Amino acid sequence: MKRIRLNVLGISYSQTQSGAYALVLAEENGDRRIPIIIGAFEAQSIAIQLEGLKPPRPLTHDLFMNFALAYRINILEVTIYKLEEGVFYSHLLCDDGKTKITVDARTSDAVALALRFNCPIYTTEEVINRAGIKLEINKEASEEQEKNEEDYLNVPQEKPTPQSEEFRDMNLEELQESLEEAIKNENYERASLIRDEINRRKKK
Repeated sequence: MKRIRLNVLGISYSQTQSGAYALVLAEENGDRRIPIIIGAFEAQSIAIQLEGLKPPRPLTHDLFMNFALAYRINILEVTIYKLEEGVFYSHLLCDDGKTKITVDARTSDAVALALRFNCPIYTTEEVINRAGIKLEINKEASEEQEKNEEDYLNVPQEKPTPQSEEFRDMNLEELQESLEEAIKNENYERASLIRDEINRRKKK
């Protein structure tokens, strides 16, 4: 069975379900995208890893990784193998150096762990044919594609908040101090906003 490798494109607020988020996975060597609705906790865990933030105390997925590595268990890969009635089914391929076994997992948890174990994420041709969204965009407009990709996926981008106005009046040193404080207080939503502001400043 042909397998297709996926990369995590990003997370945004869900347009269809209040309080939920859309995890978008991208075909590595293609133009198809798979949007998956996930809960707020899983979205936070994935976003923290994508942003490179280090929580002062381990989150559930960090605890799972620490526990697994303590017993020399590694996750080799994640596979999204089935889509049934709108639900994606995934499993983890685990290896303790002697035996390889597969463990069933929710897709959101599987992706959160894949990012922490730095392992590949795969799906099948059948799943991506059923759930994938193909972006019909001219190749010469790659920069415009990156800018507008979430619009094509019908996933709304995060709207500016009053806090983002607050950050504009702060210098980089103050932003860094606020970032460290937000992480210390486990306010990861604020930390993510501050990190975005810092990255914007550095790109200028």
